[in-house]
Amino acid sequence: MRAVVCAVVLFTVVGCVASTSKGVQTAQAQTTAGPADGEKLFERRCGGCHSLDKDKEGPRLRGVYGRKAGSVPGFDYSASLKSSAVVWDGPTLDTWLTDTDSLVKGNNMEFSVRSKEEREAIITFLKSAAGR
Repeated sequence: MRAVVCAVVLFTVVGCVASTSKGVQTAQAQTTAGPADGEKLFERRCGGCHSLDKDKEGPRLRGVYGRKAGSVPGFDYSASLKSSAVVWDGPTLDTWLTDTDSLVKGNNMEFSVRSKEEREAIITFLKSAAGR
């Protein structure tokens, strides 16, 4: 009888953990950010120095996805960024937003986005703003 009770308790506990685990995974999947979330994050996290259509402290970013780094006409980039071979895509933007110096040493941007989810949302927004 004890073995049956233990088995039922174990099954119930494992079943609850599995359900909870699936529930967490579902909740995480539902919170995947899209362009609208990315736009809000872009404004909040990047908007102090960047806009889509005009240069500020940083260059305008409409069309950045697919563009060569350091190539917006009239913007004063660091020599290292202008001479880099970087073309902005998902992986390069993710690396840049994580740690700019790991991608291009000697650049002028001192900023990072620690949250992978926020980086993904911002990149999705920039990709959509580029019409891709």
